[in-house]
Amino acid sequence: MKASSAVLTFALAAVANARTFTVYNGCPFTIWPAMFTDLNVGSAVPAYTTGWEAGAYTAVSFSVPNNWKAGRIWARRDCDFSNTNPATQCADGGCNGGLVCDPHTGTGVPPATVAEFTLQGDGNLDYYDVSLVDGYNLPVRIDNNVGCGIPSCPVDLGPNCPSALKGPFDSTGFPVGCRSACEANLDGNQANSPNCCSGQYDTAATCPPSGVAYYSYFKNSCPNSYVYAYDESSGTALWTCNSGLNADYTITFCPPS
Repeated sequence: MKASSAVLTFALAAVANARTFTVYNGCPFTIWPAMFTDLNVGSAVPAYTTGWEAGAYTAVSFSVPNNWKAGRIWARRDCDFSNTNPATQCADGGCNGGLVCDPHTGTGVPPATVAEFTLQGDGNLDYYDVSLVDGYNLPVRIDNNVGCGIPSCPVDLGPNCPSALKGPFDSTGFPVGCRSACEANLDGNQANSPNCCSGQYDTAATCPPSGVAYYSYFKNSCPNSYVYAYDESSGTALWTCNSGLNADYTITFCPPS
């Protein structure tokens, strides 16, 4: 009896110390969601696989530890995992490991729209955002059940993407991505670039949004998203929620406009 009580107490504690995340595919086609945790930042990982197939209009829910740090969720398009090269196994977003992304190196190949999370961060806040720092490949929105802010990039940035950034393309020639100015290497040196906020441009003061090519295209199209490395100054890039509210989050790919 004592042993059973102990097990029950542990189980209840585990439930109390976890959130529920739901990943919903609102797209009218199959996608392959993926998830990555930077294990250099924290050891807590969600109780789910790091990659899976999601048919149109399907959802999965899983538990995520309250202290999940540096987590990323994105989706891949047009995948063939018989191809082991992460750069070409999907039209965009492919990862080391194939369908199930490698837990140490499977961060995803740009361009990819990324939902980012750090739970129980500084000030006992959840920090979360929809990031276009790695470019764009699908519309994304992050909802929650406690009334906190909703980051999103709910529109398709592919068709109107500036020509210098447009692509990759599917078999019909339709753009299924829009690269960032950094990824497109517009200034020819990613190690010392105002587009990448690297080298001599690696601070907020030396890398203002005005120096990032096509910043306005991404920010005007998706004002509630995180567009470049120091986009906090916009006030609509990084979102927070009191960790004490124990918010559950829903990540929707292709949310209704």
